[in-house]
Amino acid sequence: MTRQLQKPEILNVETVARSRLFTVEAVDLAFSNGARRVYERMRPSGREAVMIVPIIDNHLILIQEYAVGLENYELGFPKGLIDPGESVFEAANRELKEEAGFGATALEALSKLTMAPSYFSSKMNIVVAEGLYPEKLEGDEPEPLPLTRWPLDNLLALLEEPDFREARNVSALFLVREWLVKQGRLDY
Repeated sequence: MTRQLQKPEILNVETVARSRLFTVEAVDLAFSNGARRVYERMRPSGREAVMIVPIIDNHLILIQEYAVGLENYELGFPKGLIDPGESVFEAANRELKEEAGFGATALEALSKLTMAPSYFSSKMNIVVAEGLYPEKLEGDEPEPLPLTRWPLDNLLALLEEPDFREARNVSALFLVREWLVKQGRLDY
């Protein structure tokens, strides 16, 4: 059991940089032991995101998408921001249609992950999608996203793929693996 700590007091929040997409804030903190620090963070937006793990015919569906931070294409699961007024499942189905060309009749939430919480407040909802049917919506992707079907009986071999490295995708892979094992659809 973890010990409950007293949160530091926020003394001041100041914008130190701004771009078209991001605002960086300096957060002046006073800790309960008297220590003071200034941390930098991305300004919280309050919007969450969704990552969808689609399953069809005993295969995962993955997409290949350009990752400008790595200047390379990455293999991963469809994902995107949840629009205002949308539920997690509505966003999951919309993103699945936009990025993979499938809709889903069955969606189940697996977990909600954080990414680099020392700097970001973002939360990623991991959702498994089944009962897939072809349906394409126009998205904001600049190019078509190639699909890859990966067999469920060889899930962990995906970790050996050089373009499957993003931590949220790896986490989603393990979450769906545990989910499939609990359902008796996959052995360790």
